[in-house]
Amino acid sequence: MSNKEVKAALKSAREAIRNKDYKEALKHCKAVLKQEKNNYNAWVFIGLSAAELEQPDQAKGAYKKAIEYEPNQLLAWQGLANLYEKSNQADVKGDLAEVYQKLLELYKSSDKQKWCDVCNKLAELYHQEKKYSEVAELWQKLIEMKQEEGAEKAELHQLWKKKIQFLKDSTQDQDNKTEQLLLSAFEHALNSADTVPGEDHQCLYKDFIQCLSKFPHEAAKLEKACKDMMALYPAVCYPLEVLCLHFLQSGDLSEEALDYFSRLLEMDESNGLGIISCGIKCLQEKKYREAIKNLTEGLQKTSQCPAAWHYLAEAYLRIHRHRDALQSCNKALQALITAEGPSLRWKNLILQLKAEALIKTADAGAAEEAIQALEQIVDASSDPVVLAVRGQAYLKKGLMSEASKVSFIHYSQKNYEQAEKSFLNAIERKAEAAEYHEFLGLTYWFMSDETRRDKGKALTQFLKAAKLDSNLGSAFRYMGNYYRDVAEDKSRARGCYKKAFELDGADEESGTAAVDLSMELDDMDTALSILNEVTAKVGSGAAKWALIRRGLYYLRTDQPTKAVPDLQAALRADPKDANCWECLGEAYLNRGSYMTALKSFRKASELNPELTYSFYQAAAIEQALGKYQGAIDAYQEILKKTEDYVPALKGNVSECESVNSSSLGTLWCFRP
Repeated sequence: MSNKEVKAALKSAREAIRNKDYKEALKHCKAVLKQEKNNYNAWVFIGLSAAELEQPDQAKGAYKKAIEYEPNQLLAWQGLANLYEKSNQADVKGDLAEVYQKLLELYKSSDKQKWCDVCNKLAELYHQEKKYSEVAELWQKLIEMKQEEGAEKAELHQLWKKKIQFLKDSTQDQDNKTEQLLLSAFEHALNSADTVPGEDHQCLYKDFIQCLSKFPHEAAKLEKACKDMMALYPAVCYPLEVLCLHFLQSGDLSEEALDYFSRLLEMDESNGLGIISCGIKCLQEKKYREAIKNLTEGLQKTSQCPAAWHYLAEAYLRIHRHRDALQSCNKALQALITAEGPSLRWKNLILQLKAEALIKTADAGAAEEAIQALEQIVDASSDPVVLAVRGQAYLKKGLMSEASKVSFIHYSQKNYEQAEKSFLNAIERKAEAAEYHEFLGLTYWFMSDETRRDKGKALTQFLKAAKLDSNLGSAFRYMGNYYRDVAEDKSRARGCYKKAFELDGADEESGTAAVDLSMELDDMDTALSILNEVTAKVGSGAAKWALIRRGLYYLRTDQPTKAVPDLQAALRADPKDANCWECLGEAYLNRGSYMTALKSFRKASELNPELTYSFYQAAAIEQALGKYQGAIDAYQEILKKTEDYVPALKGNVSECESVNSSSLGTLWCFRP
């Protein structure tokens, strides 16, 4: 085939392609290749025809043959790009990117518009593949080319926005270079906006601030951007809200930060962050209950704020509501999962607070859980406060060797002289720690014969502890012990116990003492008020101590019908309490329910054979019911154990007279 015939065959192939007769085109091309196997156009036409006939492998091979012979010609590269773009196979994207890169090289000096089109396509492809660094660099080249060509400000503005669109949703996966290119794109886009202030510009500023908030190390830029936007858009709440959240998460509670919080609350009095800031201020001022109220209200509106949950937990811990503090710590840890910002710092603080709350609870496994929480703290071994908390956790769990570095170990081992030295050293380092003063007071309470006789030193420390922490219920309980057992001032002791119980409703010892002393002081109204408050808060059968005492109160005030249900509820909590059965028997007896009273006294006797009174009352009831032989047997049993128990002696004499004095004889015949 001559050159003239080759040209004619290629012309016929081109005409067949134009007429969509691709099989005919293939015939002409194959004829050409028999003569010239390296004919570039023949291979390109075969690639095009095979692609149209849905023979992608043959098309790909043909285009690659053409490129092999003429690597810097456009047609084969363009055809290969079209073939890959139509393919549904995921593995061709890498090949397509290489083709686009070659096309950019070929178009750069010949066709600027097509270069820009391919640049767009390659950027989209990189974006799909999450190759954000490549996207950023490629788009930067596009903008630079447009700038060299003298593009209008509006066109450049749209290009900067397009670059932002490519990169802003991928901040978690970006390296520092890509991050800086993104922030630079925002700055250029803001500076190139037509209308300032304007709606488009305002939305762009919000996106910029939102982006900056995802980069903890860009705190200075974030603060500046928020303040600049506030100056341009003073009526818009968003930048002020972000700035306040930034201050909150960074732990910055300076006067400047609090001033911005106040401005936010003035702008929107129902704003969650604004209300949270009020709570933080109250926490700083030691108004713990008010702090809890504001923080709780604010978190109902802004729940995903770990710092706010931490402050709420701290407020609860200050008033010794340990379970509420623990719950807030868990909420804070949950919020950290989705939080942006300095999360590691907050995680460490929350875990430490959680451990402190766990140590104060009486729950099974709390000490182990506290140790596990502390083990998650980064660099815990270099923090003396964390080490001290860890020591208390080990101590609670009974791991004495692990806890040996902590002052509390000496107290727990009754090594009071060493404990005194340790607590005095601790107070020297941290004089405002109420707990140290409380334990020093306890050390003095138990320390020696001298301090046992003179508890004044102990009282001084309890008073200091209560002054430093007015919510420390245990300090008031220990003062109550002093006034009751040492000073013998029942009225003052009752006041201390009542205060302790008001601070900690779970403090059964203080509640019991407050009620008992009120009854001893004949202040029945106060006793009943405390008991009613406790029983109203708990379910049936709970707070056994309060139920028993209220039952006894009703017995003492001649209200046995009211006493019965309380004593029954107490027995549901502890069916093996012999004393409670005895009290219930007394209530039934006073109500006139003799059979149920008899059963109750018998149950008490079964559970505790030493309860002589229950034996006697059971015998007395049998006597009253005319069951004389049973009564005699019961009186006999009592007299075997206690010969001079007068009520049984009297009961036995009565029974002898009632049955048959001639057959039973006198009282002595029944005694061994």
